[in-house]
Amino acid sequence: MKYLGVIFRMAGGLALFLYGMKVMSDGIQQAAGDRMQRIINFMTGNRFMAVLTGLVVTTIVQSSSAVSVMMVSFVNAGLLTLPQSIGVTMGANIGTTVTAWIVSLIGFKIDIAAFALPAVGIGFVMKAVKWKHQHLGEAFLGFGFLFLGLEFLTTALPAIDSDSLSFITSVSDLGFLSLLIGIGIGTVVTVIMSSSSAATAIIITLAFGKLINFDMSAAMILGANIGTTINAPLAAIGGTTAAKQAALVHVLFNVLGVIMALIFFRPFVILVDYITPGPRDGGGITTHLAMFHTVFNLGTTILFLPFLKQFATLVSFLMKDTGVVPASPKAYKFEYPLALYNAPELAIVQAEKEIRDMAGLASSMYRKISAALHSIPAASEKESLVSTLVAELKRQEATADEMREELTCFLIECTRQQLNYRSERHISQLLRIIADLEEMTDDCYSISFILERSIKKDLIFKHKEMAALTPYVGLVETSLGFIREHVGNPLTEEQIRYARTLEEEIDKGRNKLRKLGRKRIEAGENVKTELLFIDLVRRVEKIGDYCFDISKTLSTRDKGA
Repeated sequence: MKYLGVIFRMAGGLALFLYGMKVMSDGIQQAAGDRMQRIINFMTGNRFMAVLTGLVVTTIVQSSSAVSVMMVSFVNAGLLTLPQSIGVTMGANIGTTVTAWIVSLIGFKIDIAAFALPAVGIGFVMKAVKWKHQHLGEAFLGFGFLFLGLEFLTTALPAIDSDSLSFITSVSDLGFLSLLIGIGIGTVVTVIMSSSSAATAIIITLAFGKLINFDMSAAMILGANIGTTINAPLAAIGGTTAAKQAALVHVLFNVLGVIMALIFFRPFVILVDYITPGPRDGGGITTHLAMFHTVFNLGTTILFLPFLKQFATLVSFLMKDTGVVPASPKAYKFEYPLALYNAPELAIVQAEKEIRDMAGLASSMYRKISAALHSIPAASEKESLVSTLVAELKRQEATADEMREELTCFLIECTRQQLNYRSERHISQLLRIIADLEEMTDDCYSISFILERSIKKDLIFKHKEMAALTPYVGLVETSLGFIREHVGNPLTEEQIRYARTLEEEIDKGRNKLRKLGRKRIEAGENVKTELLFIDLVRRVEKIGDYCFDISKTLSTRDKGA
């Protein structure tokens, strides 16, 4: 019965620790929302800032796994390059050592409940009150649960005697083999918990209770650094080659670091003992293990940071970009980030990337229309040219329809999760942009039918009409390129003025071309040809209207937040 009670206390304490960490991480991420995304993108300009970014964000969120998933999502969305992601990974590894220091300095030296329970109380009140910083209350609540779970662990684990951990004890004095076994145990435990911070807390607690020696504890901490890499590959499933390369970076960096630590294990331990005050035995083992964890991650970062570009080249060589594009947009998946962290704000980044691709698809369709308008007058096989155009645009328009359906379903699913106000507003704006982009592709497809009808019925536009139409079509193409470049990002005042100027020029061009069509009808030209010409102008102008509507949506992204 004694051991049964200890097991229940351990299980409850561990569950409370993990739950507190998740609630705190989710609360901070939801409170930050898309601002966290922009901070990361802004701060990763060079390798040192990338490391600092990973360190700061992981220290705040208290989850290197969450940061690694965030990093993979950003690389997949094209917001981070592979070298930048390596720097973020290095910084995240350093940031995750904060948990070890909290456990070693606070967990065994002060009354945790003295501030854990007030944190729970404050967090509950902040979360219950309807105000814009509600998610910070969730972060406080998670912080309190985390430390309450830690208190249960620190009081339950010392009640276990060494006989209960006879396997670990029996393999603790086998030299190098013991280190390998310890790494294996640490890896497995971390994979099961999906949290290196929780695994490290348990390892330090076991060491404090003299249930495992320092070498075995240190080896298990090294294993925890390998086990935590499991989340990045999971997040990269179904992603781009760049996202998979970013996930491979996390795995390779941690594994290579552990191999280096194994090779120089004894000098490494001597260095830790030298820079850590106090003896390693007794209560001092906790600070020595925390220092071991910090020196390991800091040392590997210092070692690999000068060779960041070479490391990126190695990863690109090991996982080559085949250049194969999935045949269907349904290939992208969002399940893993949502299932692991219940933080749809991170997955929205991927949706923005797909929306940019959708804008690129609309732009591609329009460019084909523009090229056809230039080619038709001089083409010898006009009917074949437009038939090919209609077939190509039909396929692309079907792809756009599927993208709208998939992205809309995903974003609606995100709204069913717990979101902050900024993210809810952002999703509604993204849904409007998706609808406008899909309408653009419909109009492009319709224009191809207009061109096909003009050829089949021999209603060919005259040279003067085509000369007037060319700059008008070019204005809309410029507007569409502007949207493709800026979709997903808030527009500055100068950019909004530029978009409005384009829209005004498009409207002037439409009025001019309509007058031209009416004058030609009055002059006795073929009525059907001129009506077809006016219909073409109207369709092109509608695409320009959608571009301006998207510009207005992007201009209001940050207002009211």
